[in-house]
Amino acid sequence: MDMVRCKKIVIAKEKKVFVDIAFTIERALALVGESGSGKSLTLKAILGMLPQGFTMQIQCDAPFDLIRGRTIGYVPQNPFTALSPLTRIEDQWIVASDKAASMMRAVGLDETLLSRFPPELSGGQLQRVVIAMALSAAPKLLLLDEPTTALDADLRLVVVDLLKRLQERMGFLILFVTHDITTAAQLCSEITVICKGEVMESGKMQEVLNHPKSPYTKALIEANFANRPFRQ
Repeated sequence: MDMVRCKKIVIAKEKKVFVDIAFTIERALALVGESGSGKSLTLKAILGMLPQGFTMQIQCDAPFDLIRGRTIGYVPQNPFTALSPLTRIEDQWIVASDKAASMMRAVGLDETLLSRFPPELSGGQLQRVVIAMALSAAPKLLLLDEPTTALDADLRLVVVDLLKRLQERMGFLILFVTHDITTAAQLCSEITVICKGEVMESGKMQEVLNHPKSPYTKALIEANFANRPFRQ
């Protein structure tokens, strides 16, 4: 599996720097921080979708086009707003119908659901449809924008397990943008913690969870894992 090493991502507006970070994706990286930490801006920068007036500098070593290309797959936060409610699911794909059917089966859904409208499916089913769409072009990197936030605990585990199995089968890297360390620990092998656009801590997931160095990281862990064991 290829590695992505981002030595510098700087996002600014009118000379004010909002993000100045670096990270490495070896397999599955969780980019963790509170609201306003710079997670979403980083994701938008990679997608080539920064708001008007923002500029970016990016220095990344990757064996594929990192910025907004067919090598990038994207799973948004809310599956209910990701798809048009008035269009059949089969008409919202950009691949041939046989490929769409194959990807539906890959995420554990019956291909007959392609003829349904999004409001006819559950939240868990819709999230798997969106994942199937994101992976239909066989991307090298899958960007996850808190895709389990709208799901209950049981469905979160189902989606995490699905993503791990698909990654093993298809060999893509994962960048999981989230504030939820609990779910991040279930999916990712690496973590980078950011605050106000700067890296607070970075390393292997279990090492950071067991031995956090930054007070900010310690506070996030305590908030996420209050009364829930996480150490392995």
